[in-house]
Amino acid sequence: MNVKLNDTVVVITGKDAGKQGKVIATSPKNNTVTVEGVNLQSKAKKARKANEVSQIVKKEGAIDASNVMVVCTSCGKGVRVKHSLVDGKKVRVCGKCGAVLDKAYAGKKTAEAAQEAPKKRTRKRAAKKEESAEDKAE
Repeated sequence: MNVKLNDTVVVITGKDAGKQGKVIATSPKNNTVTVEGVNLQSKAKKARKANEVSQIVKKEGAIDASNVMVVCTSCGKGVRVKHSLVDGKKVRVCGKCGAVLDKAYAGKKTAEAAQEAPKKRTRKRAAKKEESAEDKAE
């Protein structure tokens, strides 16, 4: 499941197709996600005490994770998720532009981009001390 908590997603199928929202709950075992403002279900709540009022409560229902796409922060579009290595960690990457989708690694470049331009290694040599040369002369 490529969708995580607090991701912004767009619904691609169903009655709420085209709507965007934030993921408020995930269930990897059932492969479902709950998105804010999507798949609203009505439920009648009966008054249990004399001072309570009966009402109809609207609540978000779960939808299948295959029916949503993660929205890339740089593209602004729903994208397929790729995986890449950054600092030895497997992170989610935008399938179109290559931007990192995981917020903890968003500022860092992908490992693929880092490998394209390797740094030149220069060997630093310690300067010889004049004292050691004088000691040898004596």
